[in-house]
Parts: sequence; C-alpha cells; structure tokens
Amino acid sequence: MKKNRILSFLLSLALGASLLSVPALAAEIDTHAAAEGEVVEEVDIRQTADSSQSQIIADMHVEAGSAILVDADTGEILYEQDAHVKRYPASITKVMTCLLTLEAVDRGELGLEDVVTASSNLHTGIGENASTADIKEGEQLRIIDLLYAALIPSANEACNVLAEAVSGSVDAFVDLMNQRAQELGMAGTHFANTHGYHDDDHYTTAYDIYLMSREAMKYETFRTIVSSKNYTMPATNMNPERIVRSTNGLISTYNVTGYWYEYAIGVKTGHTPEAGYCLSAAAEKNGKTLISVVMDCTRVEGTTGSEGFTYFSESKRLLDWGFSNFSQQVILDDSAMDFPEVGVTLSKEADYVTVRPSGSLSVTLPDDIDISSFERVVDCPETVEAPVEAGQKLGTVTMTYNGQEYGTLDLVANSTVARSELLYRLDQIQRFFSQLWVRVVLIVLAVVLVVLVIRGLLFGGRRGGNRYGGTSRSRYSGRRRR
Repeated sequence: MKKNRILSFLLSLALGASLLSVPALAAEIDTHAAAEGEVVEEVDIRQTADSSQSQIIADMHVEAGSAILVDADTGEILYEQDAHVKRYPASITKVMTCLLTLEAVDRGELGLEDVVTASSNLHTGIGENASTADIKEGEQLRIIDLLYAALIPSANEACNVLAEAVSGSVDAFVDLMNQRAQELGMAGTHFANTHGYHDDDHYTTAYDIYLMSREAMKYETFRTIVSSKNYTMPATNMNPERIVRSTNGLISTYNVTGYWYEYAIGVKTGHTPEAGYCLSAAAEKNGKTLISVVMDCTRVEGTTGSEGFTYFSESKRLLDWGFSNFSQQVILDDSAMDFPEVGVTLSKEADYVTVRPSGSLSVTLPDDIDISSFERVVDCPETVEAPVEAGQKLGTVTMTYNGQEYGTLDLVANSTVARSELLYRLDQIQRFFSQLWVRVVLIVLAVVLVVLVIRGLLFGGRRGGNRYGGTSRSRYSGRRRR
C-alpha cells in the first residue's frame, strides 16, 4: 500500500507539471507567431518645424453659398467652402447629360454625326422662361449639334432629345444619370431631370459638380464645345441656320462684359431663382489646370446690365488666387536617407539594412507652407529575415500635414543581404520545436517515460525472484536416498 501511494504521488506530480506547462507554452508560441506575422510595428517619425495653417488659405473667402477649387491634374483640393452641402445645380446638370452622351458615342452606340428626331417629349420637365435653342417637335438634328445647343446657350429641350437618343426615354436616362453619379462618387447628388429646371428632388454639391466636370473634361469634344464662344447650327428640316452663343461670361462677352478670363477653358453656367447663380469653371495656365465651382451666388443689388454677377467675378478671383498662390512642390524623394535601419536576421553578412523612398512625391501647396513642416509616418518592421534584395519593399512612409495625408511611398532596401544557410536551418529546427503541438507531444512522451521507469524500479523484481538466493520455500518433503 505504501508503494502504491508513492507511485500515485509521482504520477500526479508529473501530470500536473505537464498541464501547468501548456499555458506557458501557448503564450510563448503566440508571442512567436506575432513576431513572425505580417502585422508590423508602426514607427512614427515626426519632424515638425511648424504645424500652423496656411495664412493664404485662412484669409480666403468666396462670396458664394458653396465653393471649391481643385487642381484638376492631381485631384488635390486647394480650397473648399461648404463644398459638401446639398444645393440646386440648375443648368450645370447639363454637364452630366452631355457626359453620358459622349460616353455612349465612345462605346459606339451613337455617332456625333447621327441624326435624331425630336419627339413630343422634348419639353419634359421644362417650365416657363427656360433657356432654349428653339428646337421643335419633329426637327431632325445631329448629336454634335444637340451637344452644342445644350452646353453653349444651355438649351433645355436639347437635353431631352439627347436623353431619348441614348436611353430610349427621358425617365430611363435620368436613372442612368443617377447610376453614373454614384459610380463617380457623387454621394450628395440626386437627379430628377436632364436639364436642371428646378425640382426639389434635384440636387448636388460643389464637390460633386467638380467630379462630373473633371470627368467630362477628359473628352476632347466636350472641351472644344465648352471653350467655344459661339457655334453655328446648320439648317434643319424645320429651322434655318442659327448661331448659338455661350452663357459663360469667362468665355464670351456677348451676353455680359467685364468678366472675360484669358485662361478660361469652360465649363457651364446655371441659374434659377431657387439655385441662385452657379458656375463650374475651368482654366489653364502654365501647364496647370484648375477647376472651380461656385453655387448659390447672388447678384449685387442695384446693379444693371453686365454688373454685379458675382458667380463670374468670384470664380475669376478664385482661379487667379489658385494660380498665384499655389505651386507644385516635392515633399519627398529618393534622396531622403534619414530613415530608421531595419534589423536583418539569419545572415552573417550584416545585421541591418538601410532604406529609402521609392520615387518622389509632389503636391500642390500654398506658397507659405514650409515643406519641413510635413510629418513622416513610417510603417516598417523592426527586423526582417534574410535574404533581402536591393530595391525590395520593406515598408511605407506617408507624408501628412495638419492631420491630412498627402501621399505614400514605398520604403525599399538600399542593399542586398544574403542568407546564411546554417542559421536558416537552425532557425527552422528551433521553430519546429517551438510549435505548441510538438512541445505537448514531447511532454507527454516524457511523462510516459518517467512512469515506465518508476514502474520498472518499483515492480520489476516481483516477477522473476532470485533463482539461487530467493526466499521461496520448497514443498518437497521426501526423504533422501541412501
């Protein structure tokens, strides 16, 4: 009985030790897995000399309900003022109508020289005092002429004719307008008609107008139309030759004077009593293209004739401000070397490697911002395993200013570091034995081995006995022969 108690105690001790070791092993393996995983520690390097806001931007204000100015070449917003507030776009809507038409032409579904007939639906959704090109029911016009009519004199009925040519019906075309708006990221937009005549359910934002204007300006035909002062529509079956003239005071002086802008290349005006005066404008100077949008502008009270149209004067001022106060600046390039070293394991050649940015990062900035004020946010592992190839991506660096990201570049290795096969094999062996299931199996085997050894020591002598010096008694009781 005493020997059995000793055996039970030893077995309990061995099993308890094995169970206690399992959580510790699990913690150790989890730590190892985290070290070897893809998620790396982010090293935040901040070299901020001055994080104050640009005074150039702080001093700017546009006399409009909403306004935005964007570098069309890079998509960088230079200025915004309530740019995501929903407002009525009026005839700027026609940019989307003509964009969809040009996309249909681009797909081969229509041709610019195709002739279509205006149906009885050409005045759908159009009320009194709407701008027009005097298109009549049954009139036959080319697609290119309808595009000019919609964008130059802002003819509402031309948009409905284009809608039927593209989609078969005005309603189907309006659905397509909303679908395309979502595809372009115009989250604050809903279209109810093709032309922009007022409807409470027809709205957009200055930012969204920029998005569709920029997309439309990718088409050479569109750019040619919106930069034209006038256009001669050829005679049709129901109308003689007619000249249509631009409503954009930055482009043409026919309707208003005093706003012509030598760098203007478009885009579209809009006005209703509910929307106020709106303008999407584009200008090009010294190889740089800017797009501005102003919405809900008012006319200066007491002015007559060509005076007081702030949607022209403010757009011109905003564009001039952008050209005069912003420039393209390199905020990071591959010459920058002051980045943390990355440790290298499994190599006898080197225990670290240096990194540098791949390429360069240029942004349009106000001229009073010091690029040394930008912050570098480096995301790079503390160590990597050899082999490492020169030019291999090891991390990223993001440039920020006042909490806004201005771009990200890869961080690549400057040199090649070969792997030591001996260190690699040793590491593989260590990793194998570091696995939880391997450690558990080894513990179980060790416990079994201990149990077998103890059992052999305690019970091994009972079976055989001592053949010559044993303690067993003989049962033979016979007599010895004489």
